[in-house]
Amino acid sequence: MSTTQTITGQRRGTISRMSDPAADHVLIIEDEANIASFAQMYLEAAGYRVTIADRGDEGLRIAQEEQPALVLLDLMLPGLDGYEITRRLRADGRQPIIMLTARDDAVDKVVGLELGADDYVTKPFNPRELVARVRAVLRRAEESGHQSAVPEDTVIELDGLRVEVGGREVFVDGELVALTPKEFDLLVTLLDQRGLVLTREQLLERVWGFTFLGDSRTIDVHVRQLRRKLGDACPIQTVWGTGYKVAAKR
Repeated sequence: MSTTQTITGQRRGTISRMSDPAADHVLIIEDEANIASFAQMYLEAAGYRVTIADRGDEGLRIAQEEQPALVLLDLMLPGLDGYEITRRLRADGRQPIIMLTARDDAVDKVVGLELGADDYVTKPFNPRELVARVRAVLRRAEESGHQSAVPEDTVIELDGLRVEVGGREVFVDGELVALTPKEFDLLVTLLDQRGLVLTREQLLERVWGFTFLGDSRTIDVHVRQLRRKLGDACPIQTVWGTGYKVAAKR
């Protein structure tokens, strides 16, 4: 069973904690102690309270019981892998997740995003980039407007699609469709800008709330998921070489 100790002398099977309850709580689930401690050092310097778990099952338990503000999640873990952790956390709510992935493993990134992760950071990572990503994702999670500036009482109806902005619910032919937070925000952003072509960079800025430091594949993954979930009711059109749009009202 895991025990609690400070980061100095950290070993496998341990959890490291700070004691400042006022700081934003970030949970790092990572079995490579050097990576976990490196991330912790910079996040704590930026003012965050950090918990480290080096097993997936233990990390999931902490995430569910303590509800940290954000989970920084490795994918290959003992006990329970990052994919299953993401599935279970997404089934429970909207807890922000940033994945830690291998630099050249595009499959990990795509699958993780499809499961509902908010962002990814490749290993080895620049610590300043990591802190910037954490801040941006937390900022987006705290904002209620989700960058679309659409009033909460807005209901959008279009060819069998119904979007209730305030309740963050989407229906196709009267049936509720489960979307991840970013899928919902992306859909509402495009619907709010009907008739306009938005580049991938613009969508990353508006939906993720910062200039994305990775690649634009993130948008493509989320659009693909929306098309799969919404079927023929998905109103998003590809504008080749540019981005995406929803057709203007007829």
